Amino acid sequence: MFEGQPQSDVEALLKSNPEFRQLYHRHRELDKQVLDAELGVLPIDDTTLARMKKEKLHAKDRLTRMFDAHHQTRH
Repeated sequence: MFEGQPQSDVEALLKSNPEFRQLYHRHRELDKQVLDAELGVLPIDDTTLARMKKEKLHAKDRLTRMFDAHHQTRH
């Protein structure tokens, strides 16, 4: 998700910010579930899949904003 960003910056935020850490892990969990659903491994209905995709997108947006805010305060 943070391609092109120093991994050390992401790791520092994961360690120092519990909200970021929780959201990051939730995003990863949703990413795996969505992929499994799209591959047919996880049988779920279209409405649930759409909800999961929307939650995943919101999590990514929030994580990106948090990362950017943290990165700006460090530079």
